Amino acid sequence: MSFDTRPNPNYLFNRVNYLTNNIMAIPVGSKAPDFTLKSKQASGLVDVKLSNNFGKKNTVLLFFPAAFTGVCTQEMCNITGGLSDYAGLNAEVIAISVDTPFAQEAWAQKEKISVTLASDLNKEVIKKYGVVFPMLAGAGDTAARAAFVIDKAGVVQYSEQTPSPKELPHFDQVKAALAKLK
Repeated sequence: MSFDTRPNPNYLFNRVNYLTNNIMAIPVGSKAPDFTLKSKQASGLVDVKLSNNFGKKNTVLLFFPAAFTGVCTQEMCNITGGLSDYAGLNAEVIAISVDTPFAQEAWAQKEKISVTLASDLNKEVIKKYGVVFPMLAGAGDTAARAAFVIDKAGVVQYSEQTPSPKELPHFDQVKAALAKLK
């Protein structure tokens, strides 16, 4: 039996594309792709649908690579601590990862995270938003770290994908974008 030790060309292409082009998250002015994802709440599995906010409030969509990791825990705990700021800007925060809703719930309970967590287990939404991080730590494709502000009409007003999963979005700019919509 022989093993091919050459690097996977698709992996290298995806990494070079990510590092040089930042994958190209959907731009400001785009219609935000709607989605319905599962979230594990105390009442059981519930649907989280972006368009439920249309006409009512703005939405901050946060994509993060994985539950139970240091930077993601820091980000979601910080957001949880400031949820009233977002509510005061007429915005709901939804955080999306490719973890199962059950893993997200266990993590949220352990870390006291109260942000709405939504599971993109099938990786459809991260593809629609252009925020796929290929082969994170050899564990497969995950969500890149990204932030979007979507107005009540469903239009992207702020779009940011961080250069690496270790870097957090510029939340001051997210709040500034929301303040313009209020």
